[in-house]
Formats: sequence, C-alpha cells, structure tokens
Amino acid sequence: MRTLLIGIDSGTQSTKVLVVDARHGNVLSSAAQAYDLLPNLPPGAKEQHPHTWRDAAAKAIRQALKLAKARVSEIKAIGVSGQQHGFVPLDKDGKVIRPAKLWCDTSTAKECDEITERIGGTKATIRALGNAVLPGFTASKILWLKKHEPQNYRRLATVLLPHDYLNYWLTGRKVMEYGDASGTALVNVRKRKWSDAVINAIDPDLVEKLPPLISSDQPAGFLCESTARDLGLEPNVLVSAGGGDNMMGAIGTGNTQLGVITASFGTSGTIYACSEKPVVDPQGEIAAFCDSTNRWLPLLCTMNVTVATEMVRRDFNLTHAQFDQAVAKAPPGSDGLLLLPYLEGERTPNVPAGSGTWIGVTPKTFTAEHFARSAMEGVTLGMNYGLRRLAELGVRPAQIRATGGGANSRIWRQIMADVFNAEVVTLKVGEGAAYGAALQALWCWRRHAGESVSISDITDEFVQLNRGETTRPKPANVEVYRQLQALQDQMSLALRGVFMRHLEFVSSQRMLD
Repeated sequence: MRTLLIGIDSGTQSTKVLVVDARHGNVLSSAAQAYDLLPNLPPGAKEQHPHTWRDAAAKAIRQALKLAKARVSEIKAIGVSGQQHGFVPLDKDGKVIRPAKLWCDTSTAKECDEITERIGGTKATIRALGNAVLPGFTASKILWLKKHEPQNYRRLATVLLPHDYLNYWLTGRKVMEYGDASGTALVNVRKRKWSDAVINAIDPDLVEKLPPLISSDQPAGFLCESTARDLGLEPNVLVSAGGGDNMMGAIGTGNTQLGVITASFGTSGTIYACSEKPVVDPQGEIAAFCDSTNRWLPLLCTMNVTVATEMVRRDFNLTHAQFDQAVAKAPPGSDGLLLLPYLEGERTPNVPAGSGTWIGVTPKTFTAEHFARSAMEGVTLGMNYGLRRLAELGVRPAQIRATGGGANSRIWRQIMADVFNAEVVTLKVGEGAAYGAALQALWCWRRHAGESVSISDITDEFVQLNRGETTRPKPANVEVYRQLQALQDQMSLALRGVFMRHLEFVSSQRMLD
C-alpha cells in the first residue's frame, strides 16, 4: 500500500493541490480551482472571502485524490501553503466576520504610518520587530478594521492568516507557525515572539486575539471529523504547521541551505534565501522573515510581475506563445522603452501610491514587440532592485532557482539570467509552494512518528532540477540591463512625489463623481 501526502497551495488567483508519493517524492496527481478578487472595491483595496479558499481547496482535494486513485487509508499527512499577510477576522464562534484584506491591499498606508509613529519611528520599529510596518503586512489591516469598521472590530476574537484559516477548517485548531506569523509585522523575528510594542500601538487587548505560536515541525493538528467526512478521508490524518507561500516555496525548491536563492515569478515577485540567523535590513526594504523550517528567510517582494505581463498580453490579444515570440523579436533593452511596473503600488521599494509608467515611447517603440519585452524586462529589473539589496546585506546567490508561471518561459529565463547576472535553473516540480507543503507534511509526519530527520534531508532527496533548462547570462545583455537598472532606479526616486499627487487627484475626482 502506498503512503500519500496532500500539498495545498491557496493563492490569490487559485488553489492548487498535489498528491505526492511519500516514498519517492513523485507527484501522482494535481488539481486546481480558480477564483477572483471581490469586485468594485475602493482604490487600493484587495479582498477575498475565506470561504472561497475553503471551497476551492475541498473541490481540488477531491479531484486530485480521484485522479491519483487514492485509497482513504493511504493518505497520511496534509500540508497547507497560503498567500501571506491576509487578515482573516473570526468572531467568538469561529465565524468569518468580513472578507479578508489581502497581501496586495495598499489601502492601509496611513495605518502603517500611525503604528510606526506610536512605536517611535522607523528605526525603533525595526529594532522592535526586525521589520518595518508595510501596507502589505497584517498589522495595519487590524488597525484599519478598528478605525473604519468598529462594529466588526468589537466582534473580533481571533486573528488568522489565510493558511491558518485552512488549517482551522481542517483541524478545528487555531494556531500560527513562526514563518507565516513573521509576515504579520506583529512578531519579533529575532525572538519568534509576539511584539508588545506593535500590539500596544494597535490595541493592548489584541494580544488576547492572537493564536498560539508553534514551531514549523509541529503538527497543527489532525483532520477533524466534519472536514474528513466532507473530503472523504479518515479523521486521523496529520496536518502539518504549514506556512506562507514563500516559506513553502523555499522548501519546494530545495532552498533549505545556504547559497541557494529562489525567485518566484507569479502575480507578485519574491526572492528569498535560507539563513541560520535573522537578516535585518536597517532600511526596512528586505523582510526579515522566519521560515517554515525553524530558521530565517530574508525576502523581498514586488507586487507586480505577471500583473504587468498579462495586462500587455491581453491588451495586444496575444496567446502566451505569441507573447513570448513578440518578446524575442525586440532587442534586449527594448530600444530604450522602459517600464516602471508599479501597477498595483509597490512594496520593494515601498511605494504604495505608485502606478505604472513607461518611458521611451516613440514611433519606433510603439509596437506589441517592444511593449511585451519592456513589460518582461521592467518587472525583472524591479525584482533585481531587491536582489541587489540582499547582496548588500551579505546574501549572495550561488544559484537562482526560478519558479512560478514566469519560469515556464524560455525567453524570460534568459532575461532573468541577464538581469540578475547569475545562473538560473528550474525545478522538475514547478508548483513549488504546493510541493513544499507536501514535503513539510512528510517531515512533520516522520518526526511525529519518532524519526530523527531534517527538512534538508528530505529536500536533498526529493527536489530535482531541470538540468536542460539551465540558463546562463550573456555578457553583452548584462551590460544593457545594468544601464537600464540605473535608469529605472532613478525614475522610481524621481516620481514618488508625483505618484502621491496623482493618487490625491484620482481620489478627489472619485469624490466628485
């Protein structure tokens, strides 16, 4: 009889589920359910209802189990990866109070400033947390609820993150593990404890609404009877601690030892590394997160990657294959057409009021080919801003492991290698977060059974590279992108005041409407 694992990745656009063989690490089946953001929200607001994730996970699990022809008794452990930072508010009965504000919600910039000011400024905040309080993080969303929806805040009994909510649905237990919790801006990442300074800046009573913190190798619990019945499983299945999508992506890409850097090219862009100690950025641009292996995960996040490329692709009515062909027809550097890709605001660098800006539009560059390539180049240069900051903090890549939808494109992998000036490789299992969730579940299950095994032992055995897709930088292109990077950095700094005035103008026009 087989021993099977379920890995769940609950993302912004879809939930993906893998069924994995615990003996060989093979993916036996996969399934996915897509969904959208809630429509017609105010500027900067991005929300989803947690029931959407729960229902999508249930459907995808049932589909994946059917495809794998899995017997009920074969399923031993489940791991959950979830989009980071989302604020799931529960009442005293464990019911969701309102839709979750997501990682990409930039409507809480004022609350970030208020929290930071109450703590004593940016330097004091970084001393207290290891991180700055940024709009993407959870802390400001809680203060936003207190200020803007006091009736809902009075009902608040428990703060959960998206993956914690799914763990709660699976097990009936409300807990939070170190990795995902470190992205709330409520945790002192050096000590892995809730921060009194931030909690008091929001509401001293908030501490009673925060769940217990557990280590990453502990189980969140076991499948409860009601959910087991819904999924057609047995109630004794172990559910691991799980983690945020970036933490699980690190495990799924084998980023569990020094020297490896993962770059995820999805809706957002993230670059992160494994560290044996906290990597705290005094400027607050690099997130000093904990990981989901009981270590640390210095990370940068940009909010606009396939957001930008998909916008251009759809507007020019291109298939994905046609889009890549168009990119290949334009020269490196797009003849000077350069995108500042802050379409949804930006987190690294912290420009929540930012908007997308093209420079270098001429009759020559006003083509589908140039706009396609400049979109791909612009978002990659945006990620390289943070990669260079990581290098300044002592985190330098021996190899970059690319994952997410963008990693499937050969031309984009070449642009990555040229912009990053580093070797880029891909993984045989492309769904890094879901695969990482399954591998963490295996780790937790084996340790729970009394086996002494490290997460690196498991990833070294199971995570395999696509050697045929290894991409190396081309020196001539590296120089082109070095110059473009300097231009994009200058454009970002020069336009930040303009972005704020533009946001004020747009808001005033909406009020008139």
